[in-house]
Amino acid sequence: PLWLAPVQATVIPIADRHLDYANEVRDALLARDLRVEVDAGGDRMGAKIRKAQLQKVPYMLVVGDREAEANTVSLRHRALGDLGATPLVDAVVRIAGERDAKSLDPDPETE
Repeated sequence: PLWLAPVQATVIPIADRHLDYANEVRDALLARDLRVEVDAGGDRMGAKIRKAQLQKVPYMLVVGDREAEANTVSLRHRALGDLGATPLVDAVVRIAGERDAKSLDPDPETE
């Protein structure tokens, strides 16, 4: 479950030029006391997503040019899959709310 996961979310920048926005997203999650990492490695985006899934990270927040311009993230859940473009504030509230509820399963109704 999310509230027990050592890393609750991974921010995945599409390219190195998106690292600044990825760090902003990380800081927003850290402000809500979430355990989050930025995958700044040189791997391709698909490899970064696969790595996060193998590590059983509950949420992946993919960021690129469109997301940085619109202040959104492309939200993915390990069990539910792609949740689509989500405003950053809404993504933070969703993840923090799920953690605070200490639910065992993600609630697909909150999409």
